[in-house]
Amino acid sequence: MLSRVQKWGNSQGLRFPKALLREARIDVGDEVDVSVRGGRIVIQPISKVRGRYKLRDLLSRIPADSAAQEIDWGPPTGNEVW
Repeated sequence: MLSRVQKWGNSQGLRFPKALLREARIDVGDEVDVSVRGGRIVIQPISKVRGRYKLRDLLSRIPADSAAQEIDWGPPTGNEVW
């Protein structure tokens, strides 16, 4: 696919066809990581949890001394197997 760098105000940018973004699993408004590798511009989607949060950010908020605990939800009410 050929494209052309365009000027928008004081910035430059590229437009991407919807099909190309869909294939890359990028939606309008998503955050992406843009880097230069070997003289090439590389654009990658950032991993997100439920479309909004980054897993790394969520995990960093868990206190280091926290311990997981089992929670008793009561006896089975249907056909659950325990």
